[in-house]
Amino acid sequence: MKKLLIISLTLCALNGFAQRGKETLKKDAIDYKYRVSFPAIILGNIGKGGERTNTQHIEFHVKRQLDSKNIIGVKFATWRLFQPMGIQWWDGLLDKIDSETEFYPGYLRETGIGVTYQRMLWKGLFASVEVLPQYKTYLDLDNKKIANGFKLYTSYHIGYHFAFGKKKQFFIEPQFHCNNWIVDTNTPEEFKQLDNRWKSYFLFEPNLYIGIKF
Repeated sequence: MKKLLIISLTLCALNGFAQRGKETLKKDAIDYKYRVSFPAIILGNIGKGGERTNTQHIEFHVKRQLDSKNIIGVKFATWRLFQPMGIQWWDGLLDKIDSETEFYPGYLRETGIGVTYQRMLWKGLFASVEVLPQYKTYLDLDNKKIANGFKLYTSYHIGYHFAFGKKKQFFIEPQFHCNNWIVDTNTPEEFKQLDNRWKSYFLFEPNLYIGIKF
């Protein structure tokens, strides 16, 4: 009889914890179904105006959390390139910016809307993939259009999600990502000659995303 009473109380306690867990998960799912974020790198362009190396980077993500592991989203991004994106860190990327030896004879503006998928792996650790079709506009140094083209830009991310605030509504996501663009059409010859010296991918780009859940 005593063992039966202990088992019964244990089952009741476990059932209570399970119900509380379900209620918490359900409440979190309601509270944090959506999220908006942007990369901190875009803040570095503020105040640079018409500087040659100003990428004029704007990027926003709107995501929906399907469950505790899976998050899908939409990505909008636009930026202006002043030299090929495929120059790697070990190729002297920063030195080439200082020397201006690989600068385009103008600019490349890329703009697109794409999709993202984020998978939570363990606690805050996550992996994600982003696919961004881009419309390309080539400009000379006077910002006059030279040509248009298309690029399919994809990126693969690994990072960690840190939530903070009273309701854990705000978050940051430090991460590394690798980017590639196998499809890249209608590049003007002067730009193409520079692109062909380098890769059609970029490895190990560090970034920090800032966001809010609602």
